Amino acid sequence: MRLRPCIFFIMLLSVSLSSLADDDIKDLKKQQKKLEQQLQQTSEMLSQTKKEEKATVSKLNLLNQDIKTRKKLIKSINKEINALDTDISTLNAQQKKNNAEIGRLKQDYAGLVRQTHYADLHASPLLFLCSADNFQQLVRRIRYMRQFADYRKQQVARIEDLQTQISIESNLLNSRRMEKSSALQTQKREQNKLDRDERKQRSMLGELKKKEKELIVQQKKQQKKADELQQKIDQLIRQQTKSGLTKEQKLIAGGFEANKGRLPWPVEKGFISGYFGTHQHPVYEHVTVNNKGIYIQTPADSYARTVFEGEVTSCIMLGNAYAVIVQHGNFRTVYSNLSKLLVKQGEKLKIKQNIGIVASDPAQDNKAELFFQIYKDRTLLNPSLWIAK
Repeated sequence: MRLRPCIFFIMLLSVSLSSLADDDIKDLKKQQKKLEQQLQQTSEMLSQTKKEEKATVSKLNLLNQDIKTRKKLIKSINKEINALDTDISTLNAQQKKNNAEIGRLKQDYAGLVRQTHYADLHASPLLFLCSADNFQQLVRRIRYMRQFADYRKQQVARIEDLQTQISIESNLLNSRRMEKSSALQTQKREQNKLDRDERKQRSMLGELKKKEKELIVQQKKQQKKADELQQKIDQLIRQQTKSGLTKEQKLIAGGFEANKGRLPWPVEKGFISGYFGTHQHPVYEHVTVNNKGIYIQTPADSYARTVFEGEVTSCIMLGNAYAVIVQHGNFRTVYSNLSKLLVKQGEKLKIKQNIGIVASDPAQDNKAELFFQIYKDRTLLNPSLWIAK
């Protein structure tokens, strides 16, 4: 049966609104899946730490990341629940409107049946035609009968169309209610996990603050080591930026700059455990750290990889770890804290090519952490603004 334009428009509008809600909910579910993958990563990294229950800064960093990610996940689930509530409300209102409309149409149709003239016409249409006084009246009666019959068919068709629409809306409502029930269960489960993690976080902070003096000494040693490496890198960068660029290097530099905010991460998996610039220490309020790049904590035995095509200009060793400088025209990227090198000076690299294995520190719960920097000429840049979000 062909749908009438008015009813078809109502059905199309309702389906369109539901499709828009569907798109929003699908986007939120994709976001939730990514966040769940991140939580899985931090869970795996926590399992790689030492099995003792004692608190460490490394464990605290992982726990902080876990809490941060889980809060994002709960926020996304809440958005999904709100979107489902809006969709359910819209479908309920539309269904109520359609039920009222179908009630009115049925009442009108019943009125038609009760009309005496219609009853007489229905009983003897031939008599109705034959009783015409003249030919013009006969034509008018034939036209009237056709219009009346068409109107009756339209009323029946409109009732059937609305019944179909109400059935569609009922199915959508049931689907949305089931989705909402599932989302509420997930929200409750994740909130319980968040509460558990926050209790652990408070307990761990309390333990670490008892060892404040010892850990501050360790922090100073790490900062001294980082400063020594930074001096060496700065010296090499100054030496390497004296000469001009070739045509090929200018093209590479243009491509590097054009990809700001879209460069791949220098590791396949991980999270930023130390941001660029001056920040408060995660445990001690009166201690600050000044990072000349970003620290990315990654699973043990992970590969560091180049974020853009370029050429290795330096391979440095400081203590028992390596650092690699890769030139991209007048840009340079630096990958520090590698336990093993897979490239050599002068080698040309492709994007995402493995350059070394990120070192794990047994004294820090086997934490594997890459230190990543970006220079433009001799100026340090914030890598967080250059790699993909």
